[in-house]
Amino acid sequence: MTRWHRPLLLCSGLMAALAAVSLGGLLLDDRTLDGMPLWAKPLKFSVSFAIYNLTWAWLLTLRRRAPRWGWWLGTVLAVTGAAETVIITAQAARGVRSHFNVSTALDSALYSTMAGTIAILMIANLVAAVLVLRERQADPVSTRAIRLGLVISAAGIGLGYLMTLPTAAQLADPARALIGAHSVGAPDGGPGLTLLGWSTTGGDLRIPHFVGMHAIQALPLLALALRRVGDQAARLRLVSVAAYGYAGLLALVTWQALRGQPLLRPDSLTLAAAALLLASAGVAAGAAALTAFRRSPAGVPPRDAAVPSPDGSVGPPSGTAPAGHGIAEPR
Repeated sequence: MTRWHRPLLLCSGLMAALAAVSLGGLLLDDRTLDGMPLWAKPLKFSVSFAIYNLTWAWLLTLRRRAPRWGWWLGTVLAVTGAAETVIITAQAARGVRSHFNVSTALDSALYSTMAGTIAILMIANLVAAVLVLRERQADPVSTRAIRLGLVISAAGIGLGYLMTLPTAAQLADPARALIGAHSVGAPDGGPGLTLLGWSTTGGDLRIPHFVGMHAIQALPLLALALRRVGDQAARLRLVSVAAYGYAGLLALVTWQALRGQPLLRPDSLTLAAAALLLASAGVAAGAAALTAFRRSPAGVPPRDAAVPSPDGSVGPPSGTAPAGHGIAEPR
């Protein structure tokens, strides 16, 4: 059995400690930056990286090939994520921006360091994802959920690159103090959603970045929730439908943000696209559920349900893995 990756677990603990510090700052420090509480950003990043590190500490237990590669890649993910969050927290303590800030030599150096660490993290995330994608788990439903979640998550992380591109106004200003922006069609620092800060007057590229990143938690959790629903073929279809819907949602919020449109103020075109996505996903999910119902008439157990053995004992059907070797089982 492969143990959970220790550096990632330690880094997750560090992120939890930084989250506690940021929460204290949020409660005790009334300073604001760009219209948001000063400590909101380090709180969001520390919580996000705590979850991210725990997820990868688990994912790396699922691979059997290239254990040394897995250990080193996990360590790179832990170190780069920690460096990113520590800089964000330190800049918050100074009362200045962390991202896009090139106003002084120190701020520029710190932002360059963050840009370098996040680029390394993205590469390590992609290589580690390939390692896990090559592995088949005991449960085919878990295998599909993990693979699709990794692909969508990698896309969401990659979309963060869009925020680093300079705006037209920044390119026109030789004395610019910022390079890059979260918002599209509105200045950073305008009205935003409580705590999240997502713009309510323009598009916000943080939204697709957030949505995509967390596919790697959402789809495996769905596979876990479906373990007692229908037969295996139905669960495979439902996971595929969920991945289709999730990828469609990611594409939709990315398109909406790039058009400079606030998340909570969609236009008729966005609403029509959302309705089409919801309807198609609903029809596909309904078809999968109907197929499962037809295959499991009253009194007939699902394909992967426990069945009596010739000797009268009850166990899993022939050719399936024993209980305990599903999605949560470290390998």
